[in-house]
Amino acid sequence: MSQYVSRLGRRSPATASRLRLPYRRPRRVAMLSVHTSPLHQPGTGDAGGMNVYIVELAQRLAALNIEVEIFTRATTAAVPPAVQLAPGVLVRHVDAGPYEGLAKEDLPAQLCAFTHGVMQAWAGHRPGYYDLVHSHYWLSGHVGWLAAQRWGVPLVHAMHTMAKVKNANLAAGDTPEPPARVIGETQIVDAADRLIANTTEEADELVRHYAADPGKVAVVHPGVNLDRFRTADGRAAARARLALPQDALVPLFAGRIQPLKAPDVLLRAVAALLDRRPELRSRIVVPVVGGPSGSGLAKPEGLQKLAARLGIADVVRFRPPVGQEQLADWFRAASVLVVPSYSESFGLVAIEAQATGTPVLAAAVGGLPVAVRDGETGFLVQGHDPAAYARVLARFADDPALTPRMGAAAARHAQSFGWDRAAGATADVYTAALHAHRRRVRSHHG
Repeated sequence: MSQYVSRLGRRSPATASRLRLPYRRPRRVAMLSVHTSPLHQPGTGDAGGMNVYIVELAQRLAALNIEVEIFTRATTAAVPPAVQLAPGVLVRHVDAGPYEGLAKEDLPAQLCAFTHGVMQAWAGHRPGYYDLVHSHYWLSGHVGWLAAQRWGVPLVHAMHTMAKVKNANLAAGDTPEPPARVIGETQIVDAADRLIANTTEEADELVRHYAADPGKVAVVHPGVNLDRFRTADGRAAARARLALPQDALVPLFAGRIQPLKAPDVLLRAVAALLDRRPELRSRIVVPVVGGPSGSGLAKPEGLQKLAARLGIADVVRFRPPVGQEQLADWFRAASVLVVPSYSESFGLVAIEAQATGTPVLAAAVGGLPVAVRDGETGFLVQGHDPAAYARVLARFADDPALTPRMGAAAARHAQSFGWDRAAGATADVYTAALHAHRRRVRSHHG
């Protein structure tokens, strides 16, 4: 984390309020999320962890008296131009391209139209209305770069995922990210006043792959909604609600169905386990909760066909994406959440599941080694060999006490990932960005 931000984070609130004006927090932030609306259901289309991140962060920032206006692309005529998401949080829907049928890959051509919509909203306000721009994902970064320059305010950017990192960890047969995205990300890294990374590893990747100035990079772990994702009334009650057998081994996949997230690795692991241990077939249920997305849309029924080909269609239950409350129930009901992703900037689902008292079996990629304590709150696997995942699943099958034992440690671990902490750290990054921006402006004019 940049020295400045970490120092600022340790100041007491009393000290902070006595500081000279440059140290003040922003009053109003324009948050940009071009390709995914905070109002969309996570697990559908391009909606996922980033949606949850933006909604939760905005609400907690508002609780710190930082108003947030989220600009996102309108994907239906049915939504009004502005929707109050929560006190102090406004979602603005910007017309940019046709509502339906526009893939994420087509959006770079709509950034000009989107920027125009953002500028129109700003033109209706008095000068200095927005103190800072916070953009999410590279598409928003390009709009943020222009808006921040036009308004004379700092730009804070969160990558969420990076093309160079994704391309270095591609699933077999997956489509690489285009060179245009790599160029775009490099420009944003250069233009931003501050870059927020989910983990130290992501911060290092920004410096290594994109030559980011280490002094501009701040590490802020995402949070989890600990009111929603909690142990509640336990595993047995959740299984009863979801019509799952009480004594079954339930390895759960929850997320968007695309090669990057590797749900096929779980299915192949289950097939390998049942080949070796056919007696387990009568007591294993494998829920796959989520919808096709991204490059998975090319073959939306591919996973169902794989289950049939592997001879495990009878134990796999495909479920469409569900709301956050019901997702928490699926996590509670599971013996273990399986996250075999090829690339994951943080892996919010891993923390959400642990908060409900469920251990996690995950690939040791991206932020997952931060989210999961190997051997304590779950298991990390190097690589994507289904046999390695099958061996861990066998441990859960053979030791029924493993789930509650690791689950208790997981629930304790997740408590340190509350959104209030993440929002406070983000507000400190904003303050540092404002301060650095003012200093730079003064030196230009001096």
